[in-house]
Formats: sequence, C-alpha cells, structure tokens
Amino acid sequence: MASAREIAVQALMAHRRRGAWSEIVLHNLIERAGLSARDAALAGKLCFGVLQNRSLLDFYLGQFCHTPVEKLEPKILDILRVAVYQMVFLTRIPSRAAVDEAVKMAKRANPKAAGLVNAVLRRVSERLEDLPEPPQDDLIPYLAVKYSHPQWLVARFVEILGDTGAEALLTANNADVPVYAQVNTLQTDTEQVERTLTELDIRVQRHPWLADCLILTNTGPLEGLKPFQDGDMYIQDPAARLAVLAADPQSGTKLWDACAAPGGKSFAAAIHMGNKGELIASDIQEKKLARIASGASRLGISILSTRTADARTADARTADARTADARTADLGEMAPFDTVLVDVPCSGLGIIRKKPEIRDKTAEEIARLPEIQLAILKGAAQWVASEGVLLYATCTILPEENGGVIAAFLAETKNFVCEAFFLPGEIGDVSEGQITLYPHIHGTDGFFLCKLRRVA
Repeated sequence: MASAREIAVQALMAHRRRGAWSEIVLHNLIERAGLSARDAALAGKLCFGVLQNRSLLDFYLGQFCHTPVEKLEPKILDILRVAVYQMVFLTRIPSRAAVDEAVKMAKRANPKAAGLVNAVLRRVSERLEDLPEPPQDDLIPYLAVKYSHPQWLVARFVEILGDTGAEALLTANNADVPVYAQVNTLQTDTEQVERTLTELDIRVQRHPWLADCLILTNTGPLEGLKPFQDGDMYIQDPAARLAVLAADPQSGTKLWDACAAPGGKSFAAAIHMGNKGELIASDIQEKKLARIASGASRLGISILSTRTADARTADARTADARTADARTADLGEMAPFDTVLVDVPCSGLGIIRKKPEIRDKTAEEIARLPEIQLAILKGAAQWVASEGVLLYATCTILPEENGGVIAAFLAETKNFVCEAFFLPGEIGDVSEGQITLYPHIHGTDGFFLCKLRRVA
C-alpha cells in the first residue's frame, strides 16, 4: 500500500505534468489507496505544504545539493521537496523518518539517485536549527522566495498593501485554514450542530462575529459527518456568506444567482430568505448544476431551481432546465429579479491559502479577465427589477478585477448606483457600497463585494 508521503509525491507529479488541481488529485489517490484518516491528513498536509513553500524549499535544496535544483530529475525533486518540507515545518515527526522514506522512494524511482537524496537530506537535518536565509538585499525577490510567490505578484501586493501589509498577506496565504461550517437554520440551530460535532470528537468553535458559523478542526472527510449528511450544515467561507448579507434578499422575493457553482451563495440566500420566494441558480457549465441541485435537496431547500445560462448574453430563455424540484419554467419567464448575485470568474488570488496552485497564474492570464467580468455584470444587470439589487463579487483582491470593473460598469450604465450596506463584526458600515476583504485583516478569504441598486 502507498504511504502518505508517496501519495503526496504522486499528487505533486500529477499537478506538475497535467496542471491538475491538487485537491481533486489527492482525493482520488487517497480513496484509491485506502489511507486511514490520519494518513490522508498527512498526505494532504505534505502536498499542500510543498505547493505553498516550493520556492523556499528549492532555495534550501540549492544550499545543500551539488546538482542545480533545475537539473534534478523531476520525481526526485518532488521526493526531496516533500522530505525537506516535513523536516522543516512538521517538527513533531522525526527527521530520520522523512529521510528513510525519501531514500526508499528514490530507490524505487531511480536507484542511482538514492545516494544523492540521502546525502542532501542528511546535510539538511544537520542544519535544521541554523538554516540559511534567502538574500535580503532586495525586498521583492526576498519575499518571493521566503513565501514562495512569483515576483510579479509580490510586487502587486506591495503596490496595493505596502511592504508590511504585503508580507502579512503572504504569511496568511501560507497558513493553515480551518473548515467553516454554516448552520442550516431552516431545520436546526447552532447549539444542536455544535453538540453533535463535539460528540464526534471534532473541535468546534463559534465564529467570533458571524452568527450561525462554526470553525471546525480535526474533521476528517466532511461528507461522512452526520450533520453534513443530514443537511444541518454546509461548508462555506465567511466571505461568501457576507456577500449574501450585503445583498440582503428578502423573504418571498425573486433572486437569480448568475454564476452559482458550486452553490454556496445560493444555499446561503435561500436560508436567508427563510426558504420563501423563488431562487434560480445558473451556470454556463451544465455539468455543475447537478451538484447544486443535490446540495439544495440535502439542505431541504425547496425554492431553488437550476438553469444553464450565460450571464453575458442576458438570454437564457432557450436554456435547458435542471431543477431541484422538477419545475420547468425558464429564466426568461422568471425575470425581472429583485436580487441578482454575480460572483464572476476571476483570478482567485484571494483564495491562495486554500488553493496554493493559484499563485502560479501569470499576469497575462489575469489581464484578460476584467473584460469578461464587465460583460457578465452588464448582461446580468438587464435582469434586475426596478429598485432591485445587483451584488457583484469576486474572490480576488486585484483592483482591476474589482473597483476597476465597477467604475467601467457605472460609466456605461447610468441606471445603477452603489449603495451602502452593513456587515457584522468590526466591518460594520460599508458606506461606499464596496469593500475588499483580506485574509490577514478580516480572517476571511480575499473577497470583493459591491452592492448596486437599480434606479430610475
């Protein structure tokens, strides 16, 4: 049977070769290998840890390996990275275990490389209390190596947040993130879910400022938890739920979630509305809708139905219906909507702490996004009723995807204005109608919210 370290190496190889999302690959590999919950957690920690700290790990290897890192056989390099990460960051596990396992894997991969792996890791283990530091004469390259982010992205973060703020964000991007469970108040309460989870030996904390939100650690596979199976909770970062609180859809109204997958904001909206009204959750990819419908059914949400739709065209009248409750009315017959949520496709730079691979995106890839985001926002705006709400959201912190898109929209669309809203905790009044949330400041995903109101 494959060990946790071998699974981590296999996941890293799949990501390197195919660009596969490590989370998906890990899930499949762990399931196939039949790892215990403890070993599955270790495999995930090792894989994500390497992706979060790859540049720093390569810097360390470069100090102790006579062969340049870029000339090492890729699989041997992955084996070394996993071992060094464990030795440097997971100090409760003896270094000798990391060295021995790495040498065994190297022998199976390429027997000639086993000696190199052993020698390099022995040198690292001898210097664990005195590891070399990346050169600090130039701030951007230093931060890029220390926190394993590309230099262009570090430079943007410094531009947006300053030196201290950028380093705080980089630190948060590499930190462990707990699981946030939102309580389904349609059928239970927070006390009951907390009690049930505690009985399952899961560590539970109340969120300090967001009601009906629990912070979970030591969970194991979430799908196996009774409160999840019973529909008493769903998994969602506080930032995404704040988008619904900002929009504040009222009970009995009509709402369209225009870019709904994977469905969290649709669920939050339905619960916020007391499961009264009508809610359409749509996505351009039909295959994603089954998951939304399944989640709505699990949570006991009856007002939600799904549609295939491209929000850019503002024309889903001929789209196929995929409903949670077997209704067949299309989007056109439902319009206009009192509230439209638009969580547009974005660079995802606000969720690097959950998907470390996102940091590898290029500036060129991201530069194309604002045009698409503006087209989606303009298309969705046509479906908003008079005096209705249009809530724009992203999971990025880049101004060109956030305030820049809003400024362009308002310049072209004269019948919408930004509207102030209120959020819980220390955030309070958002008087300008738009806010950027940061992991290192708000303890949420990096997120942007803007509330727009349709006026005459």
